[in-house]
Amino acid sequence: MSQRSAYSEGAQTQEEDALQHRQSASTRPGEENLLPPQPPRRQDSGLSSSSTRSRPTTLDIPGLTKSKASPDGRIAQRDVGSKLVIVMVGLPARGKSYVTKKMARYLNWLQHDTKIFNVGERRRVAAGGPTKPPMSVRPQDSRFPHLNHLGDFTTTLNQILGREPPAHSPGPAAQVLVNGELPFDDLGSADLPPPALDPEMGTPLPNGDHAIPISNGDLGTETSDDVAQEQIDQSAHFFDPDNTEAAGLREQLAMETLDELLDFLLDQNGSVGIFDATNSTLDRRKNIMTKIRQRAGPELGVLFLESQCIDETLLESNMRLKLSGPDYKDKDPVKALADFKERVLLYEKRYVPLGEYEEKNNMSYVQMIDVGRKVVSHQIRGFLSAQTVYYLLNFNLSPRQIWITRHGESYDNIGGKIGGDSDLSPAGLAYASALTRFIKSEREGWDIRQQDRALSTHFPPQPGDTTPPNPEYIASSEEDRNPALKSFCVWTSMLKRSIQTAQFFDEEDFDIKQMRMLDELNAGAMEGLTYDEIKTKYPDEYEIRRKDKLHYRYPGAGGESYLDIINRLRAVIVEVERMTDHVLLVGHRSVARVLLAYFKGLKREEVADLDVPLGTLYMLEPKPYGVDFKAYRYNPYTDWFDYIPNYRLRRATVFTEA
Repeated sequence: MSQRSAYSEGAQTQEEDALQHRQSASTRPGEENLLPPQPPRRQDSGLSSSSTRSRPTTLDIPGLTKSKASPDGRIAQRDVGSKLVIVMVGLPARGKSYVTKKMARYLNWLQHDTKIFNVGERRRVAAGGPTKPPMSVRPQDSRFPHLNHLGDFTTTLNQILGREPPAHSPGPAAQVLVNGELPFDDLGSADLPPPALDPEMGTPLPNGDHAIPISNGDLGTETSDDVAQEQIDQSAHFFDPDNTEAAGLREQLAMETLDELLDFLLDQNGSVGIFDATNSTLDRRKNIMTKIRQRAGPELGVLFLESQCIDETLLESNMRLKLSGPDYKDKDPVKALADFKERVLLYEKRYVPLGEYEEKNNMSYVQMIDVGRKVVSHQIRGFLSAQTVYYLLNFNLSPRQIWITRHGESYDNIGGKIGGDSDLSPAGLAYASALTRFIKSEREGWDIRQQDRALSTHFPPQPGDTTPPNPEYIASSEEDRNPALKSFCVWTSMLKRSIQTAQFFDEEDFDIKQMRMLDELNAGAMEGLTYDEIKTKYPDEYEIRRKDKLHYRYPGAGGESYLDIINRLRAVIVEVERMTDHVLLVGHRSVARVLLAYFKGLKREEVADLDVPLGTLYMLEPKPYGVDFKAYRYNPYTDWFDYIPNYRLRRATVFTEA
C-alpha cells in the first residue's frame, strides 16, 4: 500500500486512518523510501463525508492560545504533528550534553513537556549499575533482524565486558531525564518534607513563616551518551565499530530507548523528546527514522541536531573536561587525554556528518559548529522546531555572572499591598546603596579571578593540571581577550521601586536600562489590595488562585498570570543567553521566581510558590555543563551582604503574594 493511499478513503474513521498510516510506514524497507513528514489528516466536519483536510500544526503557547482540543494552550495529545523528536548527533566531547540540557530546560520553562532519553544511561545500568524496573517487552521487530537474536542484553553486555552476569538479572529501563536530571519521583517521595528551618538559614522568614526546600533542577554533571560510555567500560574495544557483537548490542539499546521516547510522545502527553546519543553513523540514523515512522506515521516532527567542534582550542578544552571523570581520576592528564582521543578515533571510523543524505530526503536538521559560533539549518518545519532553532542561535560559552534580586523594600511592602507603584522605604534605600557597593566589589573580584585563571591554564595540559578551562570560542576582539574589560548591565523594570533600587549605579561604569518585561505581575482589579482584603472581598477568586497560581489570571483590565510572565520574559532570557556581559536584573517577586525557575530548571508546580524574600541576592555563573549558584542576604547591621553557604531554593509554606 502506498503512503498516499492511507488517506484515500474519506469514510474511514480517524482511528482507522491513523492505523493505515502506521501500516503503510511499516512496509517501507528503508529510509530511502521515507517521504518527508506530512501533517496528519482527519475527516472534514463539513457536509461531504468523503473529503479530508490537513490538521493545522500551528503554534500552541500555554497562556496565550486555547482551543477545544487544548484549553490550556499545551499541545493536545491528538496533535502528533505538532510534537517533536530531537535526535542528537555528534562525536564525543562535542558539547552534546551542554546543548541537550539547555534545550530541555528552555522548552520545559516554556511549558512544553520535554524529556531527555539517554542511551548511555540504559547501557550503564545494563553493565551492572543500580537495579531498575524491567523494561516493557515488545515483539521482535522484523525491521531489525540483526538485533532480535541478542536476547537478554544485560547478560550479553556483561559477557562483552568480561563480567559474570547477575542471576536472573532483569533488563533495565532507560533513564528518563528531566533537564538532564532524574525525575523527582525517582529521587524519593513526591511529597515535600515537613516545614523545617535550614541550619544555614539561621532565622525564620521576616514575615514569621518558614520555608521548605524544593527540588533543584540545576545541571551539574554531564550525562550524555559518550560520558556514560566511559563509565561502563575502561577499554575502547567495546566502542570499536568492528566489534560486531557490541555494535549490535548498542543498536538494540538505542532502539529500546527510542521506544520509550515514542511512548512519552504518543501515549503520555509529551511534547518534545530528546534522543541523546552519538548517532554518528548513517545506518543508525536510518534505523531511527524507520522506527519513528513505523510507530508514529509520517506526521511526527523529527529534527536532527548535530554538534561539531572545528576550533581546536575548544575541542581540546572539551576533551580536557573528561579528565575529571571517573575513568581518569588521579591519572596523568596527558596520558588520560591521549586515551580519550583514541576512543574518539574509533567513533570517527564510521562517522557521517549530517548533510547530503538528509538534504536529498528533505529531512530537517541543524548543525551547530563550536557550540553556536556557526549554525546551519535545513528544512525547519513546525512551531517547536522553529523555537528550538531560534534558541540555539543565541548560545555562547563566555564566562560571566548573572545576578537576580528583588527591589528594596517599598512602602506598599510595609502595608502588605500587592502591585502598585510606590517608592522605596528608608530600609529599601539602604538596600539599594549596599547593593551597588557589593556588586561593584564582586565585579572587581571576578576580574581578578579570571586573570589569575588565565595565567595558570596550561595548554596542552601538564601532569597534575586537572582543572580544565571553561571552553568558549575565543574571538579576535580585545574585549574577549581581556576579561577585565567585560561590560556590566543593570536592568530594572519600569516601576519606581525597581528603578530606585538601581539609582546609585554609575552610568559611566554600568549600562543601565529599564524594561517593561521585568514589571511585576499585574493584579488587575485587585491591584493595591492586601491578601486579607482579597480573601474577604473575592473569596471565590482567592480560592481558585490558591489551588492553581501558575495558570490563574487576575480579573480586570491588565490582569496577568504566571504564564503571561513567562511569555513576556522569553525575550529577556534569550538576550541573557546571547550576551557575553555580566548582568544584574532588579525585578519583583513573580519575575524573580520565573527567572530562577529557568536558570535552575525547576518543575512547573514549583515556579509560582518559590520563596524569594526581600533582601536576597542570587548569583548564577554559567559553566560548560551547568550553572554555579550562590545566594547572599543583606545584613542591615553590617550594611553588607552575607554569603549563605549550601543555599537551596525553597517553596514557601503559606499563600504568598504575587
